This record gives sequence, structure tokens and C-alpha cells, in this order.
Amino acid sequence: MTSPLDSIPRIRRRRPARRTAGSLPSVSVIIPAYDEEAVIARCVLAAVRQTVPAHEVVVVDNRSTDATAEVVTRLAAAYPGAGIRLVRQDATQGLIPTRNAGFAAATGEVLGRIDADTVLTPDWVQRVAEAMTDPGVAAVTGPVRYYDVSLLGVHRFSDDLVRRTLHGLGPQYPFLYGSNMALRATAWATIEPHVCLDPDDLMHEDIDLAVHLYQAGLRVAYAPAMRAGVSARRLDSGRRSYLEYTRRFERTYEHHRVSHWHLKVPQIVFRGVYWPGRIGRTLYTANGEPSRYRAAA
Repeated sequence: MTSPLDSIPRIRRRRPARRTAGSLPSVSVIIPAYDEEAVIARCVLAAVRQTVPAHEVVVVDNRSTDATAEVVTRLAAAYPGAGIRLVRQDATQGLIPTRNAGFAAATGEVLGRIDADTVLTPDWVQRVAEAMTDPGVAAVTGPVRYYDVSLLGVHRFSDDLVRRTLHGLGPQYPFLYGSNMALRATAWATIEPHVCLDPDDLMHEDIDLAVHLYQAGLRVAYAPAMRAGVSARRLDSGRRSYLEYTRRFERTYEHHRVSHWHLKVPQIVFRGVYWPGRIGRTLYTANGEPSRYRAAA
């Protein structure tokens, strides 16, 4: 009798791709997915259509009940040279084990981590690889634009401004953004035994990664040119659910006993944009704009 876990050790034995001296490091793009058939095609296609090709695009399906896996399979057949791979993680429901399975399956020197609703800019892989030519950088993150809220330019500017400001506060505030981040495979190997599995799903897994990198003496950089679009669909979950989501910031830092006044800034900002964001989502939907981002496989 076989177990869903049986496939993971075989995946983990894959070795990172080697590169020649002077070339950019290879970048794998990892996309955890659960019931994402509505958005996964545009996410994968954006990862494929890059000025510098990704080493591979790994979609990790976590017990999806919809056609997520079928969409990815069709894309892999339609773009046979793009390195699109479907990995199934059926052992445990949750983002962290699904992310970890994707990291284990990836063979690039750099592990790009995005969400299923992320839409990368065409030069994203190039920007990540260029940032990683600095041997002192272990991980990198960039700004995002909320593509399904009106006044997009304002949201894009505000996000970059906030992230630049937080990064400028220094290493006392370790942060990564899971929708737009990357880390070296060697850095992941260093912190993997120590990262939190968070079975109760109370923390921000991306910030947990950042804290562990910081504790290991590994540098996280901010790259303004490493841009991506993301959905503001979390605003649709309702105010109580959204506010509970923002508490993940403080729970993550409290768990790691990291304390500083500016650690409260992200939570305050996210709570402050709830009503403007909901209004923007309403206007966006009323104008029929979602059709602009609908992709078919």
C-alpha cells in the first residue's frame, strides 16, 4: 500500500541545475495551488512569457476539487519547452506543506515563490536572477500592484512606498511577501529544518521564512524592479475575516519573540486600506473589468 508521502523523497533527491561562470543563476517558479482553476492559467502563462526564461514552472496542486490540475496539464502540453510541471501534494492540506513540496521538487539555483493569482511582469525572472548575482543576497522580494482594484496606479505606488520604507528601517524588520519573492536553494536548505510548520494556520508563512533567514544571518534584499500583479480578492472574505487575517503579522512575530514598534506598521496599513479597497473592488466589478484578466487554457 502506497502513501501520498512516498513520492516526496524521490522528488527531494533532484539536484539543483548547474550554471556556467558568468551566467545568471537558474530560477524555478513555484506556485502552490488549491482550487485555482479560475486564475492558474494566467499565472502560469505570465511565468512562461519572460524575457529570461524560467528554469521551470512548478505548480503544486494541494487536493484541489476543481480543474486546477487539468488546466496545468493542458498548459504543459501546449508549451512543451517551457518546463511546466505539475506536482501533487495530497498528504496534508495547507499552504506550508504545499510550498515545501514545491521547494523540494524544484531544481533551480533560485526558488521563486508566488501565489496562484500572481501575474508576473515579463522581466520578473531576469530581475530576480540579476538580484541573485550578488552573493550576499539570500532572498529577495519586490512590490506588487493590485490589478483588480480601481485606481491601480495609486495602489501600486503605495505598496512600493510602504515596502521601501519598511526595508529602510533595517534588519530588525525581516519581511518577505509570498506573492512576490525568491530565495536561494542553498538558503532554503539552511533554514528548512527550522521553519515553522504552523499546523493551526495562525501565522504568515512568508514572514516566518524571513525571520528564519534573519536568524541564520542570511540577508533579505528589496528589489523595486521585481514587480508583480496580485489580486485583492481577500477583501471579499468580509471585514471580520479580513481583520483576523491581519492578526497573522503580530502572531508570527510574537511566536518568534521579535518585538519592535515598527513591526505594527504592516498590520495598521492593511487594516487601514480595508474600506478603500472594498470600494475599489466594488467599482472594479461594477465596471466589468474582471474580464480583462480572465485567461483560458
